[in-house]
Formats: sequence, structure tokens, C-alpha cells
Amino acid sequence: MKRRLTAAVVGLMCLGGTAGAQDARTPSADIVEARQAAMMLSGVAMGSIKAAIDAGQPIASQRFPTRALSRWAHAVPGAFPAGSGAEAGVRTNARPGIWSDRAGFDAKAADYAAAAARLAELAAGEDAAAFAAQWAVVRASCQSCHDGYKAG
Repeated sequence: MKRRLTAAVVGLMCLGGTAGAQDARTPSADIVEARQAAMMLSGVAMGSIKAAIDAGQPIASQRFPTRALSRWAHAVPGAFPAGSGAEAGVRTNARPGIWSDRAGFDAKAADYAAAAARLAELAAGEDAAAFAAQWAVVRASCQSCHDGYKAG
């Protein structure tokens, strides 16, 4: 189940990349919907990883979901091209600050990407305590970005 879910996240990231290849000045609702789905699946992956930590599962079992999460984290800035806010014609919780404070948004996204990449690195090892601590870092970086750039 976890592998299927993670594969779905990866697939959505690919869709987001394809949608991002469209003219960024006239993004379609597909871009917004793809990023919303990927964000939801990212949350599911985080929950699944946390459940594995809490259950004391070997951290190696989290290699695939952490790599998928890291790939999504690196793709986040591209999922928010100019014009993909409320003007895209689809309900979105993305605040206008994403575009008016692009440098700040990109910095938060870079923090998330670095934290998720480190989590994926730790999943290749055996230090369960460091892995659990890094999960908390990733979670905090998610929350930090959501606090500033997500409505609702």
C-alpha cells in the first residue's frame, strides 16, 4: 500500500512537470489540481513515515517514500508558476504572497527540500533516532511554509 501511494505521488509529480511545461503565463486548472493532489499525497507520505517511526519499523522500509517526498520537495517551486493562483479559475489555498514574495517562498521551499533530502539520506542508514528527529525537521519546514503561504 505504501509503495502504491508513493508511486502515485511520483506520478503526480510527473504530471505537475508536464503541466509546468505549458505556457506559465496562462496556466491551466490542471497545474493547480496537480499540485493540490501532490500536496495531499505528500501529507499522506508524511503520515505513513510517522506511523512507521512510531511502530518501530526498520527505517530502511521508508527509503522509497522518503525519496519520493524529497523529489516532490525539490519540485515545489515549479508547481507555483506565475498566474497559478486564484486567477487560474480553480479554488486554491495558495496565498498571493507566493508570487509577491517569491524570494521568501523559494527560501522556504529550499529549506523543505534540504530537510526532505536529509530524511531520504537517513533512510539509507540505521540511525532510527536521527531519522525520527529529521522527520520532525521536515514536518516543521512544511508547517513553516504553510503558515506563511497557505490560506485556510
